[in-house]
Amino acid sequence: MELNGLRVSRETQERLQHFAILFQKWAKTINLVAPSTLDALWHRHIADSSQIFQIYPRPVTWVDLGSGGGFPGVITAIFLAELQEGWVHLVESNHKKAAFLRTALRETNARGSVHASRIEDAHGEIGDCDAISARALADLDGLIAYSAPWMLGKENCRGFFHKGRDYLREIAEARGRWEFDLVEHKSAVEHESVILEVSNLRRLV
Repeated sequence: MELNGLRVSRETQERLQHFAILFQKWAKTINLVAPSTLDALWHRHIADSSQIFQIYPRPVTWVDLGSGGGFPGVITAIFLAELQEGWVHLVESNHKKAAFLRTALRETNARGSVHASRIEDAHGEIGDCDAISARALADLDGLIAYSAPWMLGKENCRGFFHKGRDYLREIAEARGRWEFDLVEHKSAVEHESVILEVSNLRRLV
């Protein structure tokens, strides 16, 4: 099996397939993603989320903000299971979605845990991390503000944020409040979309 041109092992493929089955089952009663995107689960959500690990395939500690239906947090945790190292802390305040995330992690033997709390309170529960991810949560300025407790003053902590075609405007707005290094990774799944890699965060105002 291949995702975005990357060969995926049989074990990881089986975990991803089991996750997809669970997701479809739970999505019948819980609004995990926009209903219009359910038919494109593999391309729109699983393959898209897998790009995070493909960009940064290291056995590190992640914080996934606003994990929702598990994208990209559960997908990253599934890939980490093959490495047998690293961990994903999934932050999701909605208790029904948090219950789904716990079930998905447990049944796929993925390397992660769920924190059913507000993002603003999560740093106190989790502590430091090496990488942060978020997808369809907020604009870049908002994402950086959420991530600041982990990233400010931490040279080795970086954020990976999925963004759509309007990402240049979001970058310009964020630079009005923050200084940071930026790498733009073109999406292999969604045309005109990117994954923004943010590091060396400093506050301007």
